[in-house]
Amino acid sequence: MRLSQEYISIRGARENNLKDVSLRIPKRKITIFTGVSGSGKSSIVFDTVAAEARRQLNETFSTFVRNFLPRYAQPDADAIENLSMAIVVDQKHLGGGSSSTVGTITDIYSVLRLLFSRVGQPFAGYSNAFSFNDPQGMCPECNGIGRKIGVDLDKFLDTSKSLSSGAILYPEYSVESWGWNILIQSGLFDNDKALDDYSEEEMDRLLHGKPYKVKMDFAGKSVNLTSEGIVDKFSRKYITGDVKSYSERTQKSVEPYMTYGPCTLCKGARLSQAALGCKIDGYNIAQLAAMEVDELIEVIRAIENPIAAPMVASLVERLQHMIDIGLEYLSLSRETDTLSGGESQRIKMVKHLGSSLVDVTYVFDEPSIGMHPRDVHRLNELLQKLRDKGNTVIVVEHDPDVIKVADHVVDVGPFAGTRGGTIVFEGSYADLRNADTLTGRHMKQSTPIKSSWRAAKGKLSITNARANNLHDVSVDIPTGVLTVVTGVAGSGKSSLIHQSFLRQHPDVIVIDQSPVGVSSRSNPATYTGILDEVRKTFAKVNKVSPSLFSFNSKGACENCQGLGVVYTDLAYMDEVKTPCEICGGKRFKDEVLTYKFHDKSISDVLNMPVREALEFFDAKEVAKDVMRKLQALSDVGLDYLTLGQPLSTLSGGECQRIKLASELHKKGSVYVMDEPTTGLHMSDIGHLLAIINRLADAGNTVIIIEHNLAVIKNADWIIDMGPEGGSKGGRVMFEGTPQQLLDCKQSLTSAYLRD
Repeated sequence: MRLSQEYISIRGARENNLKDVSLRIPKRKITIFTGVSGSGKSSIVFDTVAAEARRQLNETFSTFVRNFLPRYAQPDADAIENLSMAIVVDQKHLGGGSSSTVGTITDIYSVLRLLFSRVGQPFAGYSNAFSFNDPQGMCPECNGIGRKIGVDLDKFLDTSKSLSSGAILYPEYSVESWGWNILIQSGLFDNDKALDDYSEEEMDRLLHGKPYKVKMDFAGKSVNLTSEGIVDKFSRKYITGDVKSYSERTQKSVEPYMTYGPCTLCKGARLSQAALGCKIDGYNIAQLAAMEVDELIEVIRAIENPIAAPMVASLVERLQHMIDIGLEYLSLSRETDTLSGGESQRIKMVKHLGSSLVDVTYVFDEPSIGMHPRDVHRLNELLQKLRDKGNTVIVVEHDPDVIKVADHVVDVGPFAGTRGGTIVFEGSYADLRNADTLTGRHMKQSTPIKSSWRAAKGKLSITNARANNLHDVSVDIPTGVLTVVTGVAGSGKSSLIHQSFLRQHPDVIVIDQSPVGVSSRSNPATYTGILDEVRKTFAKVNKVSPSLFSFNSKGACENCQGLGVVYTDLAYMDEVKTPCEICGGKRFKDEVLTYKFHDKSISDVLNMPVREALEFFDAKEVAKDVMRKLQALSDVGLDYLTLGQPLSTLSGGECQRIKLASELHKKGSVYVMDEPTTGLHMSDIGHLLAIINRLADAGNTVIIIEHNLAVIKNADWIIDMGPEGGSKGGRVMFEGTPQQLLDCKQSLTSAYLRD
């Protein structure tokens, strides 16, 4: 007997910009929500469905337990029915600092620890003896961090030179200095041999040699002096010793020679010597954790000890999940705070793949972010696997290749902000392609490859880059043009640009997706400086102080201190947030709201979307700067944001675009952008490209890390990294124009460009 289709039912949803939305989402199917940024997709999926499911689940716990759980407000809707437990897999970066790794966050390392405690030889202790977060397992020298302040050998030595010709760059050992003379006369080193040619033993003696006596002639007499390894001596004086006891000048002079390097005892492995001495098939646990997942899985499969069988099976299953989702290039020892938003989201997915829970609602926020077109099919297979286990899968997504796998599509629009908040289409993927909505129309469009390219004015060189997986890469980035850096996830794009390029060219403007403000007091008007000019205008027209028009200063409502809301602590129950009863959420004193500019109060202005503010301020007596900044916000596709919207509510893509808007007026600069299409609807990518082209036309150098084919086709120059991720990447596969890339058979990007 076939079960009839069940639905999650929403009636009268009014969260944020939603206009009494009523909707049925089919259960145990893949439903994909599409629509422009700010249309209301997230308001339905996250703020209504997921928030209510989580709120009701939390209500089942005791009041005491609820104190420790996240709090969710009841969504503004008439009814939300037929919900099941919701698991939200979002793009929030995984924090946890240096003690959190891919292995610990996925629980794979816990199984590996158990394996070593059972079959590792010689026996080193129970599972916690292999944990770098436990006093029993951590390295006593670095407390399980794996790194300590050490000497930066690249700054300390020029290994192409000999001791005689000044190989030691630290001034205390400059040629003819006292320290240099001691080394030269010690008889322990070949003074005329380049340090590059030193054996490991000779180098260790120079850097870490135990204290030794040197006979020196001093004022005609023979004197015995004690010397030691140059790095050990420096460390003893300035790192393990009290550096603060030295003058500020001395501290500043030694600082450039210091770095946060591997711990000298555990060599970065984080663990005690006992744990590192315990091995399985010749490998210790740190060596396995440092392997890339596709290499590690083969080593684990080869373990034949019958006692290990259940742990091996569990490890192979979990590692295979990582490979299935395209993270085979990561290692278990990779720290989670070094992962991108897309990698973080896919790591969270791995945790849920092994779950035996069914009838769960999985909610994904643009899971294709950071994925090369080559890997999107892996994501689709995962979504289908979750559905086929009997779960409801809800996805917010812009990528047409992901939308293809939907059983049901909901298109939200028609536009953003106040002009959005309605359902403009519901149905199958095939029907969406024929629908007369922004999404439907753009599904059928394809961007052509550019036929003419800007000529480079010069070049910015990256030389001998070795950050992370880069294999001694040297490459030139042309100036005055748009360069797009492509390649699969983990191929070395970010290492090349964010680490090597920025280290060699530090005065670059970086426009990334990191938050622009975490405070509810910061908003687009304050961030861009528009509010300063608007306050001056209000003050001038009304002949009062500008500080009256600030909710952070004299103008703030005294009841809520300019927050617009009042928080009430109900002891052991949820804290309640209510609009301020004095100012009604407007944040200002009543007196301030009596001052008007063309019949609008300062609160009215802050409630205007950018689009409306452009019309309001046009041809009025405000600084030209205001119109330029508003236009810049509109140009980057943020015309739906209100001037007073807290920046803490913006997505990563919106944060990147608001930074871009504040930088648009500069000329002759070098810009680096990291996947600026994140969170952008297909219809907005054209606007973004127009802005980027405007930057390049004005003589700026624009460097973009991107997977989006429309952006790649628009490049003047492409640097393709690869061929794969991790140790199989880190090489430049191609340099040239998009047209030339079409003929590059060894590039994975080329194949998708041809399609």
